[in-house]
Amino acid sequence: MAAAAARCLLLVAVALAPLLAGAAGVQLSSRFYDRKCPKLQSIVRSAVAQAVATEPRMGASILRLFFHDCFVNGCDASILLDDTASFTGEKNAGPNANSVRGYDVIDAIKTQVEAACSATVSCADIVVLAARDSVNLLGGPTWTVQLGRRDALNASQSAANSNLPGPGSSLDTLITMFGNKGLSPRDMTALSGAHTIGQTRCATFRDRIYSDANVNATFAALRQQTCRQSGGDDTLAPIDVMTPDTFDTAYYENLASRQGLFHSDQELYNGGSQDVLVRMYTRRASTFFLDFAKAMVRMGNLAPSGDTPTEIRLDCKKIN
Repeated sequence: MAAAAARCLLLVAVALAPLLAGAAGVQLSSRFYDRKCPKLQSIVRSAVAQAVATEPRMGASILRLFFHDCFVNGCDASILLDDTASFTGEKNAGPNANSVRGYDVIDAIKTQVEAACSATVSCADIVVLAARDSVNLLGGPTWTVQLGRRDALNASQSAANSNLPGPGSSLDTLITMFGNKGLSPRDMTALSGAHTIGQTRCATFRDRIYSDANVNATFAALRQQTCRQSGGDDTLAPIDVMTPDTFDTAYYENLASRQGLFHSDQELYNGGSQDVLVRMYTRRASTFFLDFAKAMVRMGNLAPSGDTPTEIRLDCKKIN
């Protein structure tokens, strides 16, 4: 087992080598902090390990935080900013309010990092590292993270509302929205595998379990026990009915048996272009892990526009 895992990680590292470069002119490097903050990665991993041990769901929450940051104007930690008199931030955007979590974990990591190397490491880099470690600590792959991002000086609630795909999205919408970020349909289907961990609110899947025709009846009845047709919007359910605290391929097995919790999830296996890939992932975990790692690197390379003002924040919640 250990030898197989080692081979998988080596395969990931080799396959990612051509991808390890900055985006939009931002020069990223895996060794960016080697001299300036040599203990950075151990600080982040230790803190994430503690958070996940306390609450396994937190790993999924940090991964979601990463996605919702990078998909809106690039990986610039704009999602972490509180509202100010000059802008309305992203925390209370429709896809984020009462949904995105983990801000306190990132703040705690930032405090430790500042104690070790003040005014050196961006909040954006901490989010990317924490997402990678969350996946790995829950049983998923690891990969080399490129570093050197900077933090935005503002945030945009309207951009968060318009850039993030919702749980009712069609396959065409998903392909288009990911494509707008330079991510392929294969990237999209692999990244959707992040739903193999975590929980979600009844309000996000109610229509799926009461209205969709392509849903397993037994599965729908199970979810209906705690998610009524009205009320209880915040009641939680595991996105992956099989192994919600383990990063594996059970998510795709769920799709193949019409047990995707979100309408958008089941769209990946509903007679469309991604059916073959979903079936492949159910059979070959190593392929899924490799594709997921490559797609995470690509997403992590999404950068804000070149004229975006940036800094290294001292407190992730506010600009300096």
